[in-house]
Amino acid sequence: MAYLKPPWFVRNVVNRIAMATGAGRSQTLTVTRRGSGQAQQIPVVVPVIDGVKYLVSTRGESDWVRNVRAQPRVRLGSDDYVAAEVPVPQRGPVIAAYRPLAGKVVEGYFRDLPDDADHPVFALTPA
Repeated sequence: MAYLKPPWFVRNVVNRIAMATGAGRSQTLTVTRRGSGQAQQIPVVVPVIDGVKYLVSTRGESDWVRNVRAQPRVRLGSDDYVAAEVPVPQRGPVIAAYRPLAGKVVEGYFRDLPDDADHPVFALTPA
């Protein structure tokens, strides 16, 4: 699976600002790193469909995606969830709901990774 690595400035400045301010409708996702067991925090935009919250990886198979696959217990803001990966054929409606929420900033990622299979999606169930 493909991965679009974010530039240093995005990882170290933009993401921190987004998590601190909620910019761009972002929320802070906390996952457990699969190697060290330490917390990893990522700003995410969370679509809600029929009462279910979803995580969408715009950049493909990122570290947070691999971490969630290894340890599906995650925290979104102050709430705990269990993440379950959505099969590729069922991702389309979630991605369609996600794109307008996230805005133009993600359009390049979907242009560079056009297949739904390149964008892991996880449904969140309260823990």
